[in-house]
Amino acid sequence: MAPAFDVNSLEFKLPDLGEGLTEAEIVRWLVQVGDVVAVDQPVVEVETAKAMVEVPCPYGGVVTARFGEEGTELPVGSPLLTVAVGTPADTRAPEEPAERALRTAAEEESSGNVLVGYGTGAAPARRRRVRPTRAASPMPAAAPAAPAASTDRGPERPPARGDGPVPVISPLVRKLAREHGVELRELVGSGPDGLITRADVEAAIGAAATAATRAVTGQATGAGRAVASVVGLASGEAWEDTMAREAAALKTAAREDEELVRAGRAEARRQVEAGQEPTRAGIESRHPLTGIRGLVADKMARSRREIPEATCWVDADATELLAARAAMNGAMNGAVSAQANAATAAGDGQKVSLLALFARIAVAALGRFPMLNSTVDMEAREVRRFADIHLGFAAQTDRGLVVPVVRHAQSRTTASINAELIRLTEAGRSGKLTPGELTGGTFTLNNYGVFGVDGSTPIINHPEAAMLGVGRIVPKPWVHQGELAVRHVVQLSLTFDHRVCDGGTAGGFLRYVADCVEQPAVLLRSV
Repeated sequence: MAPAFDVNSLEFKLPDLGEGLTEAEIVRWLVQVGDVVAVDQPVVEVETAKAMVEVPCPYGGVVTARFGEEGTELPVGSPLLTVAVGTPADTRAPEEPAERALRTAAEEESSGNVLVGYGTGAAPARRRRVRPTRAASPMPAAAPAAPAASTDRGPERPPARGDGPVPVISPLVRKLAREHGVELRELVGSGPDGLITRADVEAAIGAAATAATRAVTGQATGAGRAVASVVGLASGEAWEDTMAREAAALKTAAREDEELVRAGRAEARRQVEAGQEPTRAGIESRHPLTGIRGLVADKMARSRREIPEATCWVDADATELLAARAAMNGAMNGAVSAQANAATAAGDGQKVSLLALFARIAVAALGRFPMLNSTVDMEAREVRRFADIHLGFAAQTDRGLVVPVVRHAQSRTTASINAELIRLTEAGRSGKLTPGELTGGTFTLNNYGVFGVDGSTPIINHPEAAMLGVGRIVPKPWVHQGELAVRHVVQLSLTFDHRVCDGGTAGGFLRYVADCVEQPAVLLRSV
């Protein structure tokens, strides 16, 4: 017989992720119940109001329980999972794999790794002791003792589950089910050991869509039965092929949704024409204000409530600025290879973007009008002017609007600002921005011209005092050197807190920015 085994079940709680955040949403579990985890191994990906974070577990052992499904929002300090860590009894009998994993985990104890606000020097208070027998599985403490299961795996499909773990491997399958309101616990998987595959979820979605379409169009009710097949990661399919197939399936589902909406509109039109109250189907939805969307809503509401903002704007001829940018990038392309390699190492090898040039101009303007680089403390009844310029820039990502911060922008060259803008933009698109990269800004640059609009009166990024807006650059008739010509014109706007300065300061700032746009040589005076 295998030796007796003493096991401690340690509870790992959601740590304080910093920046005063009090909750986080579970985006993706990286481990399953029964998995063996190493010390400091990431176990869950969570989304806070400011960033996506992979949370490492400070204990090594076997995962015995997870708390919360994907999409669940948990407060800081709530249990995330429990890990069984134990030491085998003193015996010469050979160890089984699960026991060996637990013994190794017990030797490692804990990592001492600190994310923010938690350490692993002391074990949590919640503990329990179990003694698995030889027939125990790699999840010794996951559930109460049950009769030993036969080792013969028959073709039987498992029944629908209750409160146990849902057998899903692919996070994309979970996402598809969550987006279409499919309850995974009600599905019986067609994959090995009851694994729920993409085909199972698509079959459930198709059945629901067919039933709804027939009900709306007046056809016979009832849903067709889809034939499920073993697909996805469970079959060993290549990741690229899986992603391409699932993208195509998502497009198909979107087309089905559009057809359902069109059918609902046609039925509503018929009901209105018949003098009936139309039934709204498949159109109305609710979206909770959580995560980054909730943070943006709170900040905007607070800014509009507390800041007496005003906006001024001016059109500027950006033709010379475009020519200066072309000259910079042309000179970079014409450099010899050795010099280009050295420049790349210094961050000078990347093409300078227009956003970087506007950022450089804004920094120079703040040097001349420093009152706009400040904040208001109404409790102390004072305006606090910052010594450093931490330049935020608005960026639209798949997760919503974020404002990464280029720190110490006044001490950077144009090439350095450009490199940092590129790095932060790529991190924002991939969801890898840290809370520290999204906070601490003192002034914001908003390039809403990328959306094809000329002007805007944006809401100030609280608690800052001003925001510079840049519209699209378009060819327009313009009087240049006494003659009418077609020039590239941009609209600039400055939204500012009227408590920190009057219109003269704001107008002087914006006029200086426009002068630098029209005559980039003006910047040479302050470089």
